[in-house]
Amino acid sequence: MTKNRKLNIAIMGTNIAPTPPGPKTIYAPLWIAHDLAVGLKKRGHSVTLFAASDSKTPLKIVSAGLPCFKNNKEWQRAQERLSAYEKRIMQGEHQYTWAIKWKEVLRENYELLLASKLYQMAQQGKFDIIQFHSPLRVLHSAPLVKTPIFFTLHDPLRHPFDSGAVKAICDSIPYKNVRFVSISNAQRKLSPNLPYAGTCYNGININKFKFKKEKEDYFLFAGRIIPQKGLHIAVEIAREMGLKLKIAGPVGKEQKSYFKNKIEPHLSSKIEYLGTLTPSQMVPLYQKAKGFLMPILWSESFGLVMAEAMACGTPVIGFNKGSVAEVVKHCKTGFVVKTKREMKQAIERIGQIKPEDCRAWVEQNFTIDKMVTSYEKLYLKYVS
Repeated sequence: MTKNRKLNIAIMGTNIAPTPPGPKTIYAPLWIAHDLAVGLKKRGHSVTLFAASDSKTPLKIVSAGLPCFKNNKEWQRAQERLSAYEKRIMQGEHQYTWAIKWKEVLRENYELLLASKLYQMAQQGKFDIIQFHSPLRVLHSAPLVKTPIFFTLHDPLRHPFDSGAVKAICDSIPYKNVRFVSISNAQRKLSPNLPYAGTCYNGININKFKFKKEKEDYFLFAGRIIPQKGLHIAVEIAREMGLKLKIAGPVGKEQKSYFKNKIEPHLSSKIEYLGTLTPSQMVPLYQKAKGFLMPILWSESFGLVMAEAMACGTPVIGFNKGSVAEVVKHCKTGFVVKTKREMKQAIERIGQIKPEDCRAWVEQNFTIDKMVTSYEKLYLKYVS
């Protein structure tokens, strides 16, 4: 098998949202799926992207005739009925929460219509490789085809997709054609016994994140406003050290109380919440920040924001959880710390990090081109 072989590759996106998603949509797996598909096509492979019919992409799309979920009037009527029932549940008129669960099931089944089309074409021998980015909904159908299937794991392997459950499934049904792709080596620690093909780090479009050496006097936090991201710790540090802190990211419905109680009371002229920004709006914030704070409290599989910040020449200070120690080169592109006290000490040393080293590290490890090469090597290995 030569490395010059051209493959027929099926990549599953989603029909819940268009591919790629909107500029303010935080949906990393879908961006990665699209960037991977485009990169493989540029290398001469035949790529079929399974996505919503109203997606805006230069790629060949198979949609099964379905637009994104919110634009399908029939399915939206069902969603609205469940939403109305959910409101009654919340008002205490019913004892059951089936409507909440069935809203999720409705969306899952809509996406399964698209996955079913993929498997149908695979049974006809149309693909050399199948690439999924959401294993839970489609894993059970893998034995229907002989084609090598790769499942990229984008989230930490926790309930319900924990090591025991996946191991039990793989042991009970002969998934000889299935391999998992981790997006960091740290991600594997929670489920070390899965049949991994390899680790493929996520990549960013380096050309969209321009380097800037000169910095201003503020630190930056970017990401979803949830407790696991540790924004409240960044706010505490900023208050205690008198730092300027800029915050960017969405506050979900389920996290409004967290934002209201832990973040909003501390907003001031020094601690600013900027809302949800587009990637183009984020770039100048990354470029000018003295440092990027990543006080995460969970084992995040890969933080694209760290790569984006370093690409702009901004060092990262993060807690040693999940992929942080793999994405940040300690004492070279930032600092990997264990405690709030150590994060404060690292902030005092931020001037020791050279912006040029941050940029070079991302160019060497976390570009779309590097990511595509990693996947391409895995594909060629397994088709042989």
